[in-house]
Amino acid sequence: PVENATMEGRTVIPWDKDDIDALGILKVDVLALGMLTCIRKAFDLVAKHHKTPLTLATLPPEDRRVYDMLSAADSIGVFQVESRAQMNFLPRMKPKCFYDLVIQVAIIRPGPIQGDMVHPFIRRRNGLEAVSFPSDALGAVLGKTLGVPLFQEQAMQIAIIGAGFSPDEADRLRRSLATFKKHGNVSDFRERFMAGMAANSYDADFAARCFSQIEGFGSYGFPESHAASFALLVYASAWLKRHHPGIFACALLNSQPMGFYAPAQIVRDARAHGVEVLPVCVNASLWDNRMENRPGGALALRLGFRQIRGVGGEEGEWIAAARGNGYRAVDDVWRRAGVAPATLVKLAEADAFAALGLSRRDALWAARAVAGPKPLPLFAGDLDGEGIVEPAVTFAAMSEGEEVVEDYAALRLTLRRHPMALLRGRLTPGAGTVPTPPGHLAQGERAGSGAPRGPAVT
Repeated sequence: PVENATMEGRTVIPWDKDDIDALGILKVDVLALGMLTCIRKAFDLVAKHHKTPLTLATLPPEDRRVYDMLSAADSIGVFQVESRAQMNFLPRMKPKCFYDLVIQVAIIRPGPIQGDMVHPFIRRRNGLEAVSFPSDALGAVLGKTLGVPLFQEQAMQIAIIGAGFSPDEADRLRRSLATFKKHGNVSDFRERFMAGMAANSYDADFAARCFSQIEGFGSYGFPESHAASFALLVYASAWLKRHHPGIFACALLNSQPMGFYAPAQIVRDARAHGVEVLPVCVNASLWDNRMENRPGGALALRLGFRQIRGVGGEEGEWIAAARGNGYRAVDDVWRRAGVAPATLVKLAEADAFAALGLSRRDALWAARAVAGPKPLPLFAGDLDGEGIVEPAVTFAAMSEGEEVVEDYAALRLTLRRHPMALLRGRLTPGAGTVPTPPGHLAQGERAGSGAPRGPAVT
């Protein structure tokens, strides 16, 4: 049956992939990759700030500095190679060319891992094991990967060349392995595969490892073309990180949620690469994070309103559009941008009024004083400064630890010291003394045992 989709002008066929295949209908997987959005946004920023139009096709190829960065496992935010497993393998692989990235993408997968192909490959690559081929025929298939099958096509070619399978039989083998837990028919293929390999004089251990890899591909493995497509995005994202770390971090933040790392890690990594990161500010931020010109021609990453929990895109756009020559007070944002009082509270909690000379607690006090509806005509004079002047309220200054806690609660990141830096002296005796600021946990005191977190008036 054909059904109307939710999107206008679209139809769907509610059959699974096996039904589609049985009917002989071509099935194409279209991947929605967040990294494509990130790279597009980064290219736009490079064109805007450096007047250099870039595309995936025009990136400078084979940049040694990019490969050196990846070889050092400096890959936070880089497509496909930012996981701990990939970061652990990068210094061992030491990629030096694009095809090395193709292998890097494909090798940390169930197929090569279950087939015990990873360690033999890296030993051969590093000259610790001689490169050999089971036969000249298989050497033509395995030459690019040093005699070790890493790609789906290679596993299928081994079944065809080594075990005498027809192409259709090899593909049916792959498909049956994907569902062998359900149907339990893998033993027939294994026996035939091992017998075919033995008949063609291949070592039993090699045959067993090859079949294990094919089993892995039944769960998840990469064809070479897929790995090459992903490797292009690896190179593009790594090139941006190496040459434009601020722009790359900005694009990553504007493309969230995606990848392995939270905004806190992305921002900390950008700062480690020399990027100046500026806080959210009602008089400078936009909805998106952006690159801001600094004295001397440098660029800084200005955090946007999108980083604040509970502030929506429409509200962020209103605040930026109504700003004019700048806001002068908390209630000025309310009157001119028309945002809800609750949004003012979120801005105050994120310390977005610091540029107005207001501490977090000062801003939060002013935000909570704003009433939802506008004043009645009898009291409208207060809008012009003619109303009753309330006495000033003095607030205790927040400790650095309290500021860090509020940063994470409101923004999921902090531009202050890392939380562990506040505890390092107590956790590592002799590593230096870090005084316990007022409001921090005393030695032996458990979190949550004291008063609830939140701004306090004194």
